[in-house]
Amino acid sequence: MKKGFTLMELIVVIIIIGILGTLGFTQYTRFIEKGREAEARSVLGSIRTTAVAYNMERATYPTLVEMGLGVPAGCTDTKYDFSYAATGGTNTTAVATRCITGGKSKGPSAYTVTVDYEAGTMVSTYK
Repeated sequence: MKKGFTLMELIVVIIIIGILGTLGFTQYTRFIEKGREAEARSVLGSIRTTAVAYNMERATYPTLVEMGLGVPAGCTDTKYDFSYAATGGTNTTAVATRCITGGKSKGPSAYTVTVDYEAGTMVSTYK
């Protein structure tokens, strides 16, 4: 009597592994996008803290360059998954926009996180 697996048993195992792999990959990509959103929220929190401190000293809000945090204003920096914008003067918000160019993995094409300095609120927008 020969020992081993039949072709049918191997096909069933391969199908099961394929189904589990598909479900796992879907969950993995959702997990990665949540991590990227957390990155944006963290950087925007730093921007908010710096802007509020700057405003307390000078009675105006700083530009992103004046903050000196070193976050990218465009999508050319491969270290970050978002580009950030904050203008000075009376503006009370900063925006993080998802980068999807330059080899970045695909995510929502129009995805922003906005922080309101004075209210301390963050809003995520998916389009």
